[in-house]
Amino acid sequence: MKSRQGDILGYARVSTADQDLTVQIARLKDAGAIRIFEDVVSGKQFDRPGLSALLEQARPGDSLAITRLDRLGRSLKELLLTVENLKTQDIGLISLEERIDTTSAAGELIFHVFGAIAHFERRLISERTKDGIKAARLQGRRPGRPPLDTETVLALQNLVQAGMTAGQAAKQLGIARSTAYRLIKETAQL
Repeated sequence: MKSRQGDILGYARVSTADQDLTVQIARLKDAGAIRIFEDVVSGKQFDRPGLSALLEQARPGDSLAITRLDRLGRSLKELLLTVENLKTQDIGLISLEERIDTTSAAGELIFHVFGAIAHFERRLISERTKDGIKAARLQGRRPGRPPLDTETVLALQNLVQAGMTAGQAAKQLGIARSTAYRLIKETAQL
């Protein structure tokens, strides 16, 4: 195992003010964290001031310590992106509960395995989607949204001819702006 070059910086997060950071902070201190950054914010939020402050202070060779992986990211994709960002800054990741330390070869291997599993899952979803579309076409169905009715297309053309932009007309009719622009372009070519 390679020797640690830098400091351990702890990160503790809870989702609501009703929850308590005390246990996380104690575990991070026991793990050797010299400073602990905190957030009281839902995992859905990407704006985490405590984590941002930690990343600003961290230097190459330091390690970010957390009690569990879910404290750092809500999904595997988000977690892998965060770890990749840490890696580019030469900052390690230590997760106490899962006993992962990316500053070691074994810890880095575990994250590569996680990444491979996430990639495999994305490929499976893509293949299932393509198979579903193919099956629908074989049954005579057209995947996707049904075409707009003639009344909506005529209303769009009338609104644009009356001086509205395609975007304003789209909003008025409750259709996507891109659809409105595409339809206006198609009718101009006729």
